[in-house]
Amino acid sequence: MASTGIYLLAVCIVILNTAITGGAHYRSPERHVALFVFGDSLYDPGNNNYINTTTAYQANFWPYGETFFGFPTGRFSNGRLIPDFISEYAKLPLIEPYLKPGVHNYANGVNFASGGAGALVESHHGFVVDLKTQFSYYKKVEKQLRHNLGDREAKELISQSVYLFSVGSNDYPSHSTSNSGFFDKYSTKEYVGMVLGNLTQILKGIYNIGGRKFGFVNLPPFGCFPGIKILQPGNTGACSEEVNSLLKLHNRELSKTLRAIQSQLKGFKEAETACCGSGRYRGVSSCGGKSGVKEFELCDNVSDYFFFDSVHPTEKAYEQLAKLMWSGDSGITEPYNLKELFEF
Repeated sequence: MASTGIYLLAVCIVILNTAITGGAHYRSPERHVALFVFGDSLYDPGNNNYINTTTAYQANFWPYGETFFGFPTGRFSNGRLIPDFISEYAKLPLIEPYLKPGVHNYANGVNFASGGAGALVESHHGFVVDLKTQFSYYKKVEKQLRHNLGDREAKELISQSVYLFSVGSNDYPSHSTSNSGFFDKYSTKEYVGMVLGNLTQILKGIYNIGGRKFGFVNLPPFGCFPGIKILQPGNTGACSEEVNSLLKLHNRELSKTLRAIQSQLKGFKEAETACCGSGRYRGVSSCGGKSGVKEFELCDNVSDYFFFDSVHPTEKAYEQLAKLMWSGDSGITEPYNLKELFEF
């Protein structure tokens, strides 16, 4: 990897709107899916053009943007970024930077990412839009969507939307010296825990508003990037293993964190107790009072429950299971899903 300069970004997709984790969530063709983007320079389409910062955190000058756009847009590349391609694949227009003047229509989503931003407020503080501030912008967008679309339609858009994240690299002094003193106050594991703790707070905040589909990118091995290799002793061109080991720890802990969150934030508020029945977990088959036990309890909001009676799911659960059977990937149905069978 060091000799070629090629690196891979692993992507973790977390779906929190079903009790059955790990599968694709089928979406009917008429439903609109927006894209909301959070993060750093890997995703920033030009938000830093509109904040009071320095050129170290901007890419609004030649030769940035020359290949695709023909002019600098503020993207830290010669052309498009990952979210630009994702929006193309999803048949969406390019997702605009939130801070760009005149951007008020958020029906397709919006991009909050800021070059140099981290999960910690301390990272490049005063020069970037940190993740916490990006989330505050998202809450303003959510209110605007409810105002423009009405509560019901806005809720549907928010729950169907994809939330894409690239954040963390700027929090580590291996990539940035802006908070190296802050880093030194903690053990490596404690520090990584704080970074991921801040990210978790934002994810849960979006979840509480209604977001359910999240994509996170692992941190690439910055220790092999040109800007780090030139700092190594002896000018050997070697990767910094110290840097890469720290980022590997972040990626391992990120994976654990996302799995834990996925198990905590289920689409059904109640996946253990039945809606209708009696006894512990309403596990006694008494729903309707026709099975020898006349007295039974009935929940107030059946849509919160995975199980309707002691052994049978609710309609909402059946619907989600049917959608997985209809269009699930090879991890759910193999070698074909039902949609493919009908199309043969």
